Amino acid sequence: MMKEKISDKTINRLTLYHCILSDFIASGIETITSLQIATLLKIDDSQVRKDISLLQNSGKSRVGYHVSDLKKSIEKTLGFSHPKNAFIVGAGNLGLALAKYDNFLNYGLNVLALFDNDPLKVGVNVNKKEVYHISKLPELAVQMGVQMVLLTVPRSAAQSTVDFLVDSNIKYIWNFSPSVLDVPCDVEVWNENLMGNFLHFSYKISN
Repeated sequence: MMKEKISDKTINRLTLYHCILSDFIASGIETITSLQIATLLKIDDSQVRKDISLLQNSGKSRVGYHVSDLKKSIEKTLGFSHPKNAFIVGAGNLGLALAKYDNFLNYGLNVLALFDNDPLKVGVNVNKKEVYHISKLPELAVQMGVQMVLLTVPRSAAQSTVDFLVDSNIKYIWNFSPSVLDVPCDVEVWNENLMGNFLHFSYKISN
């Protein structure tokens, strides 16, 4: 059991640590220090040590952390080892790109199928995943045990689509659409604000 709830900011840092550890493994480096991680991310060394202390079985040693053990600890704590099945709703350019991104599986996300209301897209296979008509989603969600959706529909269709997903007992929505969604309190939404992130970056460039 996790003794302490991990904040969103800490989770974000842990995912960056995971990327660094993966690079170290690929380079054949077996140990890493909190200072090395902090230097690469331009953050305080004490913050890295604090974050790592929250992990299950962090594998700390006097010479630093064993890279493989620390990577596994992050994966265990963040649930990588328990795959989550998901659907993509919206088979446009972004939805198709996400369907083709095989690295999701390395992080415990298993995309099973796509859904759209365009009859020209229904029946198409993308990276061994079939595109179904959106009307099939409730039935297939039950059959495949899916409660999570990656939402990639246009802004104009976002809320009506979400209402349909809620009625279909979808409880977790990773929202890539540029809209703020109104959902019941028992449905979790994570907003992937692509344009907001770009504008933040653009502001830094301009200033």
